[in-house]
Formats: sequence, C-alpha cells, structure tokens
Amino acid sequence: MTKVAGETGEEPLAATLRQIERSAGALATASVSRMDETLVWFRDLPADQRAWVMLVAQAGVQSLVEWLRQGGGLSGGPQAVSDEVFDAAPRALARSISLQQTVALIQVTIDVVEAQVSFLAAPGEEALLREAVLRYSREVAFAAARVYARAAESRGAWDARLQALLVDALLRGDSADVLASRAAALGWTDAPPVAVVVGKSPGGEAGAVLHAVARAARRAKFEVLGGVHGDRLVVVIGGAKDATDAATALLSTFGPGPVVVGPSVPTLESATESARSAMAGFRAAAAWPSAPRPVPADDLLPERALSGDGEARRILRHAAYGALVRASGELLETLDAFLANGGALEATARALFVHPNTVRYRLRRVAEVTGFAPLLPRDAFTLRIALALGRLEPGATSSL
Repeated sequence: MTKVAGETGEEPLAATLRQIERSAGALATASVSRMDETLVWFRDLPADQRAWVMLVAQAGVQSLVEWLRQGGGLSGGPQAVSDEVFDAAPRALARSISLQQTVALIQVTIDVVEAQVSFLAAPGEEALLREAVLRYSREVAFAAARVYARAAESRGAWDARLQALLVDALLRGDSADVLASRAAALGWTDAPPVAVVVGKSPGGEAGAVLHAVARAARRAKFEVLGGVHGDRLVVVIGGAKDATDAATALLSTFGPGPVVVGPSVPTLESATESARSAMAGFRAAAAWPSAPRPVPADDLLPERALSGDGEARRILRHAAYGALVRASGELLETLDAFLANGGALEATARALFVHPNTVRYRLRRVAEVTGFAPLLPRDAFTLRIALALGRLEPGATSSL
C-alpha cells in the first residue's frame, strides 16, 4: 500500500529520495552507457561533449530529487522544473546538440530511471515514484525547450548585430580582411557572384526581418547576409546566377517602395561597388515612379546622375557620350537631330538631308556603340542626360 504523510512520520517518498541520492552517480553512468548503445550520433560526439552530457545526467538526477522533495508531481507541489538543470554544461552544448537530440537523451535517462524504480523506491512507493518520474520527464523536456529557445534568440540577436556590422563595413568600404573575418563568423562561403540589394525595411525587430530574408533565400537556394539600417533593408546575395531574379524571390521580405539591385561582382571583398550603386539607385528611384520592382541600379543611371551620383555621371559621360565622340561624328549629329525632333524619323531625315533608312542605320549604330537604343523612350532619355553631362564636362570625357 502506498505510504502517505503521517503514517511513518516522514514525508511521502522520503526514503525513496535518500535511495535515489545514493544512486545518482550509478544512474548517470548507466544512462550514458545506454545512450552509447542506442544513439548512433552520441557515439560520434567528442570526449568533452560526452563528459558534459554525463554532468547534465547527474544534475538531472539531483534535480529530480529536489523537485520531489519540494512536492513536485504530488498534490499541491510545483510542476515546473528549473532550467538550472542544464547549467552543468556550457551553453555551447546547445549549438552542438539539437533540441531533438536533447529530447532523445532525456528519454534514455528517464527509461533508465524507470527501469530502476523497483530498486529505488521504498516498499509501497513504486507506483508513486513511477508517476512522479513521468511528470518530471515532461517538465524537463519543457525546460530543455526553454533553454534552446533562449539560445536561439540570443544567437539570432547576435547574428543580426554581426550582419549589420558587416553591411556597415561594406558601405564604408572597409578592408577585405575586416569583411572576410566578419563574413566567416556568420558562415558565409562567398559563393560567386555577389550582389547587394537595397529596399525599405518592412519594420519590426531586426532579427525577425533577417530571419524572414534567410528563410526566403533558403527556399530559393542562395546565400544571404543582411542588415537593417534605419528604414532600409540591405541584403547581400551570393551564389545566385541572376541577382535580379534572386531579389524577386526576396521581394516579400522588403517593405513597400523601390527595391534596387546593385551590379554583380566576383566576391564579397569587391561588393562595396555593388553596395554603393544599390544605395545610390535607392536614393534616386523616386524620380522614376514606374520603375520595375526590383530594378537594377544600372537602369537608374540617369536618375542617379541627376541626384549627384558621381559614378553614374562618369559612366554616362564615358560609356555613352564619350563612345559617340570616339565614333564617327555622324552618329552624334544624328542622335542630336533625332532627340531635337522628338524622335521622329522623317523629321530627322529632313533636318539632316538624308534618307530615313540612313537615320535608322545610324540609330542602330548608336545602340551598338553605347548600349542604349534611341528608339526606346527610356534609353532616349538616358542618352539625352549623357549628352548633357558630356558637354558640361568635355575635359573629363576626353581624358579617357
């Protein structure tokens, strides 16, 4: 018959608790031995981590005793198990052993204790101890979940800060060593090509925003790093064949407004160029309300030039205006006339005293030389800005 308080002058399970305390070391050793027999992954753990598990097992048995002594599992007693049962091992153990594996370790330990109930329990207290052990195992599992949840939150917050520091370093143009060390700490493999994407942050806690970005990138199978800077979300993409397509896969993680994709570069060390272009494009994107989303930073060259971006002005001066200057004079003359006549071929032909087919041929040559097709309204606008910039600074154009 189960003993109750008052019959022997002792609290329920008092004799049982003394026996469990005397057997704590043997129970922990038996538990680890059973883990070694039944859990393949446990056998592959380094010696120091196996020693940590032994300490946790011993602490678990002591915690069971303390929990029962305080009335845990009995009527009116506390149910929750203190998370301190896991303090015997370093927090690093949570990064080496998953929550699922931890639950398996707990299950093995509880199985060992249950198998010893008849030896551990005082006469008549077997059923009471077995029930208490089952309740304790549930509470220990909850305690493990809390420990892992805190570790994940802490790790997520640290990763968010480290990613923000790396993005800051990119935007500042810090040394390659700084970028490499911070990226390595985040597990970045520097899969080429690399591109930087900038848009508005959706708001909320930075860690949650970056977690959503990482989840979307995993689904699309490319690498990401990111940082929230004020109201902006800056994301570094690695290993995506097409950066614009990759940015499309991340659109749901950005807030409303333009999303600008910097040019692809070979490595993270050279991604400062991509970051600067993307940031400049984001600042200038408001001038092109109908821009696609996402939009490559190079498609925003005229807006970037108008907003004062020196790199965009240089590209337009030399890649567009300078290319026409270096080509035959007829191309620049024809483009001037075409733009002055509102893009009308017939009017341009009359102004130049040539056949319209000649105008068409020269405009095709302009597209080949500059990469911008005058017959497309958007490209015509870009060429108009390029001509203006080139003529404002002819010395800068002729220097190349």
